[in-house]
Amino acid sequence: MEQHELLNTHNKQEHPPMHTAEHILNATMVKMFGCKRSHNAHIERKKSKCDYFLPYSPTSEDMETIEKRVNEVIESHLPVTTELLSHEEAKRIADLSKLPQQANGILRIVHIGHYDTCACIGEHVQNTSEIGAFKIISHDYNNDTHILRLRFKLL
Repeated sequence: MEQHELLNTHNKQEHPPMHTAEHILNATMVKMFGCKRSHNAHIERKKSKCDYFLPYSPTSEDMETIEKRVNEVIESHLPVTTELLSHEEAKRIADLSKLPQQANGILRIVHIGHYDTCACIGEHVQNTSEIGAFKIISHDYNNDTHILRLRFKLL
């Protein structure tokens, strides 16, 4: 599939500030807990949610740290840039495990400063200073499935 076909057939319509905040949250979770990026996400303008596989329930202090770190990245005024790379080049710098099998040509890679790099076709802000403040509004952990669900909004 050609690059323009892939981009056009999978055009996401998320709210750019919230979508960029999701990227920062994902990178923060990977850095803090060594988990993978969210396996399920619902990104909306008013509030969003992300699910993560974790072997244990994070503490309330962990939740405060997640929120603090995401806001520190936002407040760092990092540039958000994109580049087009071949699948081979992209897999050297980003986890491509969530991409569909047909996404093996030219991929759009999104960089948030040096904090996060991932393949994505969604809309983003140009600088993290455009996001606003990140707030975790609730979370729960399912001991049976080992899934942490975080619900968040932007202020």
